[in-house]
Amino acid sequence: MRKTLLPFFILALSLAVSSCGGGSSAGGSGGSGNSAGGSGGSDEVAATVNGTKILVKDVDRVIAQQLRGQENRLSPVEMAAYRLQALDQLITQEALYQQAQKQNIVPTEDDIRKFIQNSKIDSGHTEESFANELKQINQTEEQFRENVKKERAIQKLYENAASQLKVQEREVAAIYQENPKQFSIQPGVAFSVIVIDPADNGAKFDIKGDAAADLRIREIKARLDKGSDFATIARQFSEHQSALRSGDMGFLAQSRFIDLPREMGLPASLGDKLYAMEAGDVTKPVKDSAGRWHIFKVTGKQTETRDRTLDEVRGEITEAIRSQRRQLLDTALQTRARDEARIENFLVRRMLENPNSFGLLRPAPAATAGAGASPSPTPEPAQPSESKPKK
Repeated sequence: MRKTLLPFFILALSLAVSSCGGGSSAGGSGGSGNSAGGSGGSDEVAATVNGTKILVKDVDRVIAQQLRGQENRLSPVEMAAYRLQALDQLITQEALYQQAQKQNIVPTEDDIRKFIQNSKIDSGHTEESFANELKQINQTEEQFRENVKKERAIQKLYENAASQLKVQEREVAAIYQENPKQFSIQPGVAFSVIVIDPADNGAKFDIKGDAAADLRIREIKARLDKGSDFATIARQFSEHQSALRSGDMGFLAQSRFIDLPREMGLPASLGDKLYAMEAGDVTKPVKDSAGRWHIFKVTGKQTETRDRTLDEVRGEITEAIRSQRRQLLDTALQTRARDEARIENFLVRRMLENPNSFGLLRPAPAATAGAGASPSPTPEPAQPSESKPKK
């Protein structure tokens, strides 16, 4: 998966467009904005939040960032559905940001500069590759900095609210005593991975083409055989999201081995192969159904079910309770921010005024760089409730 600096404020468009039957043409401020013939590059106003404009091109940019050029494949109705959800999220973003402004917790320009620079380093970006990323999604550095400022301000808003959360010991004990067995450690393996993807995915040392991918994976295996550190190579070369964690994929229970074909495109027999290895062992390169190469390292193994005491799981339960409450608190903050804002959604207004017109809804050509690529990132296995095994 692409190791990128840009997802700071790429909003998750989880809408299943196939289930939506409605859409909208781009609306103007007060219903009288300049028509752009469907071009996402227009300055047409999609909505306002307390007078602050959200433009149609801002909505399309979010879609372009999320779909990485695949928006060209959307039908007009699908594009309309994506626009509606993207706009709704941008409205929530702006309402939350204005709440942060009221509380005077917006970061300074110096804070933003330092944060972006550190993020470039962490994600392996050079100045040139970062500029290319922005160009691909038709975004200027100034726009990117503005998004970072909003993201950091909103994050602080959430953190301030979460700082009030407290978990009582009696709550932790009650959850444990209700079903101690659910906290047992199950047989399975902890493992890490290095992935080399022949597709063009924009990683720092991106490999393109099957021949180059075959050569790269052999070179990596040779380095590992000579004693190179697996985690270091994963951070540098792996074309997968786990590279941000030095390749760590967490713990996979033996009961989940059967899910490997669906989750990773790899044979279910791989789980048994990993289970037969010892901690520290590394596999030969394994090719998945999408043509990606994988090298796995077993970092831990649990061979039997073991019950754990309350003391062992206290932190885990406490964090689960806090996380659950924080999600509810975040939702409450979003609801309050929107309730207190004066919102005008012109995109929705136009859809209701003319629900059968989708002819102008096409992605902006400037935001579809790389449309020929068809990225197919490797899904990460869902982390089970079992704790990590013994090292």
